Amino acid sequence: MAENFGPAHAPSVLTVDLGALRRNYRLIAERTGAAECAAVVKADAYGAGIEPVSRALAAAGCQTFFVASLDEALALRTLQPAPVIYYLNGLMPGDTAVCRAHGIRPTLNDPAQIERWTADGIAHGEALPTALHIDTGMARLGLTPRETAALVDAPDRLRGFDITLLLSHMACADTPDHPMNVEQRDQFEAAAETLPAAARSLAASSGALLGPAWHFDMVRAGVALYGVSPHPGHLNPMEQVIQLQGKILQIRDVDTPQTVGYGAAHRFERPTKVATVAAGYADGYPRSLGDAGVAYFGKIAAPIVGRVSMDLITIDISKALDAKPGDMVDLIGPNNDLDSVAAAAGTIGYEILTRLGRRYHRRYIETVA
Repeated sequence: MAENFGPAHAPSVLTVDLGALRRNYRLIAERTGAAECAAVVKADAYGAGIEPVSRALAAAGCQTFFVASLDEALALRTLQPAPVIYYLNGLMPGDTAVCRAHGIRPTLNDPAQIERWTADGIAHGEALPTALHIDTGMARLGLTPRETAALVDAPDRLRGFDITLLLSHMACADTPDHPMNVEQRDQFEAAAETLPAAARSLAASSGALLGPAWHFDMVRAGVALYGVSPHPGHLNPMEQVIQLQGKILQIRDVDTPQTVGYGAAHRFERPTKVATVAAGYADGYPRSLGDAGVAYFGKIAAPIVGRVSMDLITIDISKALDAKPGDMVDLIGPNNDLDSVAAAAGTIGYEILTRLGRRYHRRYIETVA
């Protein structure tokens, strides 16, 4: 039976295993050899909580962190005064003074950002560290091949700052055999050879486990740290970090032709014991899991019946004869990990993680392998 770890009044409990998180970090670091293993903690550490997660990763030896935006970088800097912090979304007007004051490194994604950072460095007489993003096929952020070539032809445009990192981002690294993985690696390597010497980083979580040819000088471990499989459909080498439990509020017996929940979307065809559980889409539990997801009472599967509503879900608890109000069921847990929940919801583990709400009672534990 799933144990109730939260206080008596907590309707749902999110448990984050910081011990497993650190072991996942060390596993990626070991597999990437001499390359530095940085950690991505954007979106509140993928929903797991940036304060405890960043501290756990720093204790595991992480010296470089990546976030998405400057405000995330500032929040992280208050927690982590020593590590290198990069933010990926690019240098916006007004960012330069803030980055300088707090020792934060922006990622420069287009020529205007390069000019802005150069002008600031020249004005202060100090070369400032930064990352330069080369687009190799994502067509989102980063310098286009034409912009990269123009930069090579006009090296004076790089005066005033110190390129400490050249990076790019892979489009298909979660599919190991996709030909674009080799194409992007070769394009990144060729572009980097034309630019000033700097550390190079192409791979995030999935790319980091493709092999040494993708490691370069740094890998950026992200979602795999939190237990999501880096290569869906393959054996997942990562430990599960997240457990989500919801409290049973009420149990009732129903039978045909009764229905349950909004829209009368589920009609019972046989006598069924139904438990109402305190979790819903307001907590980030996807609405698409209605009549598709499954909870677990210990090792007993309890399919979701009817729609997921804002605060409640209903499950078929008929096989769990000992279940009673106040007990907890696993919505994400040992028998239904992030990837299986995501597959049932028609999405990916990233989305399940980052949608986890703040209403859960959060519990941080330290397991030992």
